[in-house]
Amino acid sequence: MQLPVFSAEHSIFYYLLLLVLLVSQLQAFGIGGLFFFKSTGDKRSNAFFGILLILFSLTLLHYILIYIGLYEVHEQFHFLPIYFTLSLPVFFFYHIKLQLFPKYKMRWTDAKHFVLPAGQVVFFLMTYFSGKTYQEDFGRADASPFYGAFEQILYLLTFFAYLYFSYRYVRVKKAKANAYQTAKKVWYSEKLIQVFFLLFCVHTLFILTDYFVYEFLNINLRANNVFAALGILSFVALILCLGTYGFQVLVWGRKVFAAKMK
Repeated sequence: MQLPVFSAEHSIFYYLLLLVLLVSQLQAFGIGGLFFFKSTGDKRSNAFFGILLILFSLTLLHYILIYIGLYEVHEQFHFLPIYFTLSLPVFFFYHIKLQLFPKYKMRWTDAKHFVLPAGQVVFFLMTYFSGKTYQEDFGRADASPFYGAFEQILYLLTFFAYLYFSYRYVRVKKAKANAYQTAKKVWYSEKLIQVFFLLFCVHTLFILTDYFVYEFLNINLRANNVFAALGILSFVALILCLGTYGFQVLVWGRKVFAAKMK
């Protein structure tokens, strides 16, 4: 998802949207950081969720820098390693899995889930330090699995897949949950997945509409400020969903997550 650079004479709506983006980015980073100090619940699950929010925050920062036009002025910064779309579904999945099954021990076979995320990080690091600059239409034409049209397809497909896997774990745990505290934990996880899934469907609709309209009608919807703004807000909605969930877990859910999951 790429955003157009707004004209020099920005309207009040430009600054309002920028404010929303910055506040959302900072709250995600802040709440994510607090999860590293969370004393209740599974520490690995807390760490995965904290990293998840921070990665969302950094990815949003990538979009913010496009929005304010920094990459057009300083093209060498376009590949700053702050873009983690392929890491997001994996960290979401492991947060849910370890929260519901804290006795699970990570195995070497889990490494396969981190191949694409690691590849994307290496791609951005190598591209950034190689001094390569962003070329026009790179994001649409490039077949790289780490940045471009193919990367967006992988991002959508893997997220839907990991949401499905996460929900399967919820269903398994839900069938066995008897104690109130355990059942409440499952409820938190289930509601997070359900709400996030609905928001991600909306986010997916914007990405696919942009792609197919460009490919088949040759219309660049990214040049339309309203469509571009709604598109980035669909990503912000995902962050706010996770941030709200994280805040609830940190505040109201402390007693619930203090109980050990059987």
